[in-house]
Amino acid sequence: MALLIDGKEISKQIKDELKQKAADLKSKGVEVTLAVIQVGDDPASSVYVRNKKKGCEYIGIGSLSYELSGETTQEELLALIGELNRRKDVNGILVQLPLPGHIDEDTVIRAIDPAKDVDGFHPQSVGALCIGQPGFVSCTPAGIIQLLKRSGIEIEGKECVILGRSNIVGKPMSLLMLRENATVTIAHSRTKNLREVTGRADILIAAVGKPKMITRDYVKEGAVVIDVGINRDENNKLCGDVDFEDVEPVCSAITPVPGGVGPMTIAMLLNNCIESAGF
Repeated sequence: MALLIDGKEISKQIKDELKQKAADLKSKGVEVTLAVIQVGDDPASSVYVRNKKKGCEYIGIGSLSYELSGETTQEELLALIGELNRRKDVNGILVQLPLPGHIDEDTVIRAIDPAKDVDGFHPQSVGALCIGQPGFVSCTPAGIIQLLKRSGIEIEGKECVILGRSNIVGKPMSLLMLRENATVTIAHSRTKNLREVTGRADILIAAVGKPKMITRDYVKEGAVVIDVGINRDENNKLCGDVDFEDVEPVCSAITPVPGGVGPMTIAMLLNNCIESAGF
């Protein structure tokens, strides 16, 4: 029977620790505030933004919410970011992605002051991660490291295969696993003999965005399987990139969807907000 890695429980542990840190900062006269900007009314984005606000409330830090219309121009958005960069009472700035098509995401990400880049997407944050310097780390990969460590899963010396090479998950994940002394392979849509590659993994991290793509023939007996995917199956039910029922009997530990990686992303965002008070 595989260990079920409970992201809800582990994220609650982290949030309770952050609540104490926020209280300690407050006792020293340090107030932490996150500014969240949403452009347009994408339903999934609205849910994420609501959860981020609830998370701030839970740990006892301030949040400012800017809900802009889908017609907002890039110049207007950049002006707001500039204003928030200058505000001493704002520690973290988060622009909810995706943005409407007429706004260039890269330009927007670069406009955020790296000292307030709690999403960890700014090129300076990514560069700091590459060379082992202090900086904000992308929240989902940071959350996965916490899931593994707090579940007692050893990373050092293990062979890790990351399926997916996005800037938000795959690439920073590989750097974090290297930092923890794993041996890392990044596989993707052009990888030849994919099952052979993933079948070597002691730790398999799936972030491809294809419902139930990973079946037991991709997984080594006794591997740890981390499912980053959030998809809908043919019955419109939430599912991951891993076929949970098929894979669970052959692995040693696995994350469910929902309730695995998802809650960790917001926990690590809140962690970055607390850290922002010291930047």
